[in-house]
Amino acid sequence: MSLAPYIHAMGRGPGRARSLTRDEARDAMGQILRGEAAPEAVGALLMLMRYRGESAAEIAGFAEAIRETLPDWTGPAPALDWPSYAAGRSRGLPWFLLSARLVAMAGEPVLLHGWNSHQSPVASVRDALAGAGIAVAQDMQDAAALLERDKIAYLPLENFAPRALDLLRLREVLGLRSAINTVLRVLNPGGAGGSVQGVFHPPYRELQSDACALLGLEAMTVIKGGGGEFERHPGKDIALFGLRSGQAWTAQAPERLDVTRRLADAAPDPADLGRLWSGEIDDPFATEIVLGTAELALDTAGIAQPGARAADLWVRRHRARAA
Repeated sequence: MSLAPYIHAMGRGPGRARSLTRDEARDAMGQILRGEAAPEAVGALLMLMRYRGESAAEIAGFAEAIRETLPDWTGPAPALDWPSYAAGRSRGLPWFLLSARLVAMAGEPVLLHGWNSHQSPVASVRDALAGAGIAVAQDMQDAAALLERDKIAYLPLENFAPRALDLLRLREVLGLRSAINTVLRVLNPGGAGGSVQGVFHPPYRELQSDACALLGLEAMTVIKGGGGEFERHPGKDIALFGLRSGQAWTAQAPERLDVTRRLADAAPDPADLGRLWSGEIDDPFATEIVLGTAELALDTAGIAQPGARAADLWVRRHRARAA
């Protein structure tokens, strides 16, 4: 078997080409992960998919194939899966890390996973983890242990799916993002019941939601977020897409502040996350980013009155054990 039949199916030309089925996508990704596909064929497949536009079935099939290669998750499933794979070129500090920590304070274990430390020209997610009080897991077993201890952990992609990272980094060769960027957002390596996801390009909201429905996710919220992360701008109305009880769901979140400004800071310091958490600095705009994002995440996790709960957790955060 080779990727040739799948490349042929997608590249036959106008009126004859088609997307892959879910089973075909799963088989194609399986061949790639096993090293059975020629590099030229891998590039052709990914770029044809890029040109045609990814389908939810293709994304789901790819995700299933990658999941089959992952180590077993050794503990209770996290309540919330929080992928972080955005380039971050248009954003400042990753305040959403503090939002994730509030969700963990609510007793809902959060598994953050990603790979974007190389991309941000300002301050990467990994630069800010220490200030946010979030530990980095060495592998999936370690991530499960950290969730037992802290209710939150960050799992680097290279520590649980190095072959997927190789595919993601083909962007450096091909010059364009590929379906792998979308696949990693829906991968859900810990088998969480809910997921929060960000996109930079709005059309991917429905794509990721539809793929998660195929993958059996019960609750999911996806937004056009800061730099492509799951982080809401408090000065804007936010369109919400996703799933509730496994069914397609949409809603609208109104602006929280009457303000016009970008998320990016003039000279961000990753340590400011810790300073905002401790109360050393007072930044109303950053605080509203944290609270607004936490509200959406808590709602996804099924928490009643998520806005009030986020505000209460923020007031009580100093009582939380230091991570």
